[in-house]
Amino acid sequence: MSTSTLPDFRQTFPIDKIGVVERVTRLNKRSIKKESKIQGLKLALSMIDHTTLEGKDSPGKVIQLCQKARQPYAQMPELPTVAAVCVYPNMVSTAKKALRGTDIKVASVATAFPSGMATLQAKLDETQFAVEQGADEIDMVISRGEFLKGNYSYVFDEISAVKEACGKAHLKVILETGELETLENVRKASDIAMYAGTDFIKTSTGKIKPAATQPVTLVMLEAIRDFYRDTGQMVGMKPAGGIRKAKEALQYLVLVKETLGAAWLSPDWFRFGASSLTNDLLMQILKQDTGVYQSINYFSND
Repeated sequence: MSTSTLPDFRQTFPIDKIGVVERVTRLNKRSIKKESKIQGLKLALSMIDHTTLEGKDSPGKVIQLCQKARQPYAQMPELPTVAAVCVYPNMVSTAKKALRGTDIKVASVATAFPSGMATLQAKLDETQFAVEQGADEIDMVISRGEFLKGNYSYVFDEISAVKEACGKAHLKVILETGELETLENVRKASDIAMYAGTDFIKTSTGKIKPAATQPVTLVMLEAIRDFYRDTGQMVGMKPAGGIRKAKEALQYLVLVKETLGAAWLSPDWFRFGASSLTNDLLMQILKQDTGVYQSINYFSND
């Protein structure tokens, strides 16, 4: 994108926090009929990025996670698979092999996740390594310290460089909204990421609190809406961290539908970074199908 078309990121436009919360509250009161609820639960399942990002991760754990991604519940083979499996770069090749023959993407965090505290060259090297190992998607973290200092050109240039290093892989930019302090900063960081070329904007690493919240997500969705109106380019959205209940997932889908429209109700444009959400979605789907809640012990943890 030509620099002459970039907005002035130094400008700050005030956001009515009370108004944002009130809109979220109103949308959360929407009732969803049974047939639509079942469709929504299955759609949410298809939008999950199954994730394991722990120091104790092993090939066996990644393979088990991929098996559940391929078949979330063996007794209902007709259920959709999840959208992606997200792992550290050194586990990408393991996940790629375990998911061979499916449409499930392999995502990898990079750029010194979760802190982002590394040199640009180290971040580019890690990104390129993950892509060479077979990653379809890269989840990068922005340099929050530079952003909060007002060094917006640094953040913009860093995202642009990582996007170039991704090659054909899609880029998701993690804002770590819990550290950005204000909704105005969330909006500004979203704009910077989108104009720098990201394919998705993502709320959080899931490593700090607060992680994803609906007010923050609404502000990001509105940024995507305005970017699309200005450029004609669609950008995806991924709330991550703390979303554990099917009811919450449906509420997020309503936010997307009412803010961006039905075109974004697809794993191509909306994801949940919430592995623990899977089992609650499965419980609710079975409840709608059988009329009976199954014990959580019927479902694997990974």
